[in-house]
Amino acid sequence: MAGCKCSVKSTDCPSPGGLVSALNRLRHWARALKRDAHALWLAARDARTPKLAKLLALLVAAYALSPIDLIPDFVPVLGYLDDLIIVPLGIWLVVRLIPAGLMAEYRALASLASARPVSKMAASFVVLVWLALGAALGFWLMSRS
Repeated sequence: MAGCKCSVKSTDCPSPGGLVSALNRLRHWARALKRDAHALWLAARDARTPKLAKLLALLVAAYALSPIDLIPDFVPVLGYLDDLIIVPLGIWLVVRLIPAGLMAEYRALASLASARPVSKMAASFVVLVWLALGAALGFWLMSRS
């Protein structure tokens, strides 16, 4: 299809209402979320970012870039809730708090980056939360005996 802006070959370009078109839109949305999570990571480290936006950007980016989820993906329904709702809403909120010119700069830098950052601190926090919950459960079970 002439003039198609999707990443598939022109002979494979889907019709506007087709399943492949929906999958391409979903793929583009996922890439934009990854880019914006990285852009928020950059925003959290920049002195030009407003203080509230910087704090929220740090929290959202750390969670989005953490290799470990607070709710593991193998938990039915809830496991994907953070990936599908919480992270995009957090990104949306923080993007609204950052001036448009700065956000465009962070997005451009994130698009140029070859590697995605990983938040080891957020992963450590998630592990500590799970350990605390496990210890609390253990104490509760021992107190019942």
